[in-house]
Amino acid sequence: MAEQVGISRMAVHGIWREHKLKPHQVKGFKVSNDPLFAEKLRDVVGLYLDPPEKAIVFSVDEKSQIQALDRSQPGLPMKPGKCGTMTHDYKRHGTTTLFAALDVQTGTVIGQCQPRHRHDEFLKFLKTIDRRTDKTLALHLIVDNYATHKHAEVKDWLAQHPRFHLHFTPTSASWLNLVERFFRDITEERIRRGVFHSVDDLKTAIQEYLDHRNSNPKPYHWTAKPETILAKVDKAKDMLRTLH
Repeated sequence: MAEQVGISRMAVHGIWREHKLKPHQVKGFKVSNDPLFAEKLRDVVGLYLDPPEKAIVFSVDEKSQIQALDRSQPGLPMKPGKCGTMTHDYKRHGTTTLFAALDVQTGTVIGQCQPRHRHDEFLKFLKTIDRRTDKTLALHLIVDNYATHKHAEVKDWLAQHPRFHLHFTPTSASWLNLVERFFRDITEERIRRGVFHSVDDLKTAIQEYLDHRNSNPKPYHWTAKPETILAKVDKAKDMLRTLH
């Protein structure tokens, strides 16, 4: 920009700073085009803010292709004034998929590692949830629009288990599913910096994290009301329309 307008780089920097402009920073966003966005939004957020009685609300999803990465050399320990270090290269030992059901009210997580994430594995996970919950309670599961969740065999099983109720988030709105926050936490706190010599090591680490979390669970608190979210979405759509 300095070359284009014929002034110094420091002058450009000063102008940007004065107007609080940071062109090097970019934030991502995605506006859903789901025609039933508002309806689905109110349904999901309603479960967060006003959960039904005699029921458990679960936020459910899969974190697929979690890699068991082993560093090519051992890491160096943390020392006074220096952070711990690890090599930039690594060995791949395979992957696993973590199926997780976050109890929205208590913060506990039912988790299960499986080799793939097809409808067969999702059915297996639904049966696990069925076994590990009070049979007298209704179960409301918030899920995304992945085809696995809508498979014919899944629908048949759900029809035979009427206490299960699936609630679908709008398309391109994974941020509405609270379990994504759990996936962020387990990634940052356990997986990303981990060293795993095998898939079994990775699965053991995930289970240990789940056990530790569930021993002292802390729920995520949803506070945004549907009207607030819809107003922001409408504002974003109006801005997009001005660019065309």
